[in-house]
Amino acid sequence: MPHPFRWQPGEGQRHATTDPRPKGGFPDDTRIATLCGAQITVDNSDVAWLWTTCPECNRGAHELAGTPIVPG
Repeated sequence: MPHPFRWQPGEGQRHATTDPRPKGGFPDDTRIATLCGAQITVDNSDVAWLWTTCPECNRGAHELAGTPIVPG
């Protein structure tokens, strides 16, 4: 079963969102809500997917997935 969220880079970090994703993904410059509470502008560039993960979105995603965060 897929998770109820998806990862999306924007504004310098990879964020998680529960916004319904259109077929083909969110177009660049779309505004979406994130699990950390921010409204971000989507960036689908190749480099954006390498940005660091938003820690608040990561916590929220792990809660939704029912999995603990492994200490690193």
